[in-house]
Amino acid sequence: MENKKLHVALLFGGNSSEHDVSKLSARNIYEALDRQKYEVSVFMFTKQGYLLDNQASLEILEGGDEATIVEKVMQDVDFTNPLANLQNLSQVKDVDLFMPVIHGNMGEDGTIQGLFRLLDKPWVGSGIAASANSFDKDLTKQLLTYNGIRNTKYITIKPENRADYTYEKVVAELGTDLFIKPARQGSSIGIHPARNEAEFIAAVEDAFKYDYKVVVEQAVKNVREVECAVIGNRDAKASQLGAIAVQDKGEFYDYNNKFVDASGVVFELPANLPSELTQEIREMAVAAYHVLDNKGLSRIDFLIDEDNVPYLGEINTLPGFTNISLYPQLWELEGISYAETLDRLINLALEEYDYNAKLSFDLVLDND
Repeated sequence: MENKKLHVALLFGGNSSEHDVSKLSARNIYEALDRQKYEVSVFMFTKQGYLLDNQASLEILEGGDEATIVEKVMQDVDFTNPLANLQNLSQVKDVDLFMPVIHGNMGEDGTIQGLFRLLDKPWVGSGIAASANSFDKDLTKQLLTYNGIRNTKYITIKPENRADYTYEKVVAELGTDLFIKPARQGSSIGIHPARNEAEFIAAVEDAFKYDYKVVVEQAVKNVREVECAVIGNRDAKASQLGAIAVQDKGEFYDYNNKFVDASGVVFELPANLPSELTQEIREMAVAAYHVLDNKGLSRIDFLIDEDNVPYLGEINTLPGFTNISLYPQLWELEGISYAETLDRLINLALEEYDYNAKLSFDLVLDND
């Protein structure tokens, strides 16, 4: 008897600023999944948070006009029903495993992982708390610092303390070269360098458009950016490193470089670094992965200063899988193809689900 194919549901889209990036990643993954092993369904969350059915989602994934398709579908939806956004969940009843490719809000912040947990289905990637902590740059840095993993010096500005952090006070703590970031965003959205008071004020103002918590970091001098892919659960392994250089020295590796036009970026695969430094970064990556309780996969970004000292920059629990994304490329350096990487991630998700299934959640009653 022929073995039953594993039914994988690929989820993409979402209401974050990375919606279009998610579509690119999902298209690549959809085409790469081995149909001899998997039955694949696709479901897109619209920018309004509505879960489209498989048919409409597939039309969009294959190049259909999203605005037209979404408008047609949503005109008949009764949004007085508080569960209207999830009315198509009935289509996932036969799904064996979820593969979320929702970057940023809702995908990497623990939201969609909570839904999978309620549905009691395996999913690719980290759990609820690990996703939320890794997505929040402030909480990430607190956990890294507490566990002795080097990262850049920083402060966190919130609406309630914003007036206290004048430019003069920030410079006194961090110096004049700064990076301002929304704490809970990805793909360089809302991120700006600041080298004077006017740039600082404008950058903080823009960052607050995306989050009510803003991280201000001390810039690393003569920075070199490298990325490391990590895969695994409790036995996580780090890939070789990839180095990134923006040809315009006045710029940084922003959203446009990552996903729209990489012509101004030079990728060095693998990164040409001293072996001791390479090993230190790979060990830092795995240590951070475990500190944050990541599972399945993460891409971890590092900054190297003028003295070859590495600083952990950010952790991405659902990294991009676009044509120019480094996560799959870094595993290809190890001789692992794009499709093989997806196979490994699916197997890790099943392994983690089985591991957690051994725990007891039975209610213990006190009969005394």
